[in-house]
Amino acid sequence: MKTQTFPPVDQSHKKAFGPITTPERLLFGPGPSNSHPLVLKALSLPPIGHLDPFYVHLMSEVQELLRYAWQTNNRLTLPMSGTGSAAMEATIANSVEPGDTVLVAINGYFGNRLADMADRYRAEVKTIEKSWGEAFSLDEIEAALIKYKPSVFALVHAETSTGVCQPMEGIGELCHKFDCLLLLDTVTSLGGVPLFLDSWNVDLAYSCSQKGLSCPPGLGPFTMSSRAESKLNSRKGKVPNWYLDVSLLNKYWGSDRVYHHTAPVNMNFGIREALRLLAEEGLENSWQRHLANAQMLWDGLERLGLQLHVDRNLRLPTLTTVRIPEGIDGKAFTLHLLEKHGIEVGGGLGMLAGKVWRIGLMGYNSTSENVEKILALFKSELPKFRDNSDVAA
Repeated sequence: MKTQTFPPVDQSHKKAFGPITTPERLLFGPGPSNSHPLVLKALSLPPIGHLDPFYVHLMSEVQELLRYAWQTNNRLTLPMSGTGSAAMEATIANSVEPGDTVLVAINGYFGNRLADMADRYRAEVKTIEKSWGEAFSLDEIEAALIKYKPSVFALVHAETSTGVCQPMEGIGELCHKFDCLLLLDTVTSLGGVPLFLDSWNVDLAYSCSQKGLSCPPGLGPFTMSSRAESKLNSRKGKVPNWYLDVSLLNKYWGSDRVYHHTAPVNMNFGIREALRLLAEEGLENSWQRHLANAQMLWDGLERLGLQLHVDRNLRLPTLTTVRIPEGIDGKAFTLHLLEKHGIEVGGGLGMLAGKVWRIGLMGYNSTSENVEKILALFKSELPKFRDNSDVAA
């Protein structure tokens, strides 16, 4: 047999790298949040096969715990192998066919992303819009449903760019009345804000692993109702996204356990532990903890003379938007907090870029001790920027 020859190995990229280390950070931005130590421990367990009987049993536990966290009995409830944006796209890919009218309510950055995704799946996209910091009224939604007659109405429950929590009373009933599916973004609400998907008549919802659940990013919880399943099953053609096709994923996450892709088993170890911790605390207790700590933060920031962007009755307990005072370099301040104190605070997105800071208190990070740290830093460090002091010194 002829000996195969190879060219010389290019050594130019071979360098002496040490083992990875990460800086100590307290993550008070819009996500991720710091992971619970028990979640990190679960992530570090030795991987096993994605069709191993132990892992198959764990998959069922993850599904049951997600149903609890979302307060739903939806059969098709699973963590997508991908970040929250993958789960967002899965809701669109599985529910939208070319020519479908999709109505998107936009009051922030992520409403725009939903509209963009629906357009890429060749939907007829219609929108209603509110200022970034406001929520939609039931009358506004009903008028749009009458006008556009959509097959899907997409709405952000917890708008991460603005800190607005959309009131949900009556919206699901309207969608049933006008025969359209209700699609809900719960990325910044799952685990930290009351969610009742079945009672609210929500048909499609998605979230992420790294915010209220305090698991690293990498999984996107997804759920669909029987109404949404019926629309999926009556499609004229295949779901155009193979990886996110729930009719295929159902064979893996359903009773058949037929191979679809190599699942990120350690990420599912992590989310299983995160969901277990949420169930151990209890949803009501978690919701109340997030609200109490958020109120403590709101009161403290206002005592410091800072103005919050959203009216109190619409504020998210998991994420607070603070208006940057006139004359303050907001980006320089957050960089100072990160480099000097190891504290991450987020900046604004889209039309709020440079206008607000975004402070996250999510999952494991939502504690009164952390609120005290944030307030103490704003009290001691922000005056240096007002006085144009040399904060780098």
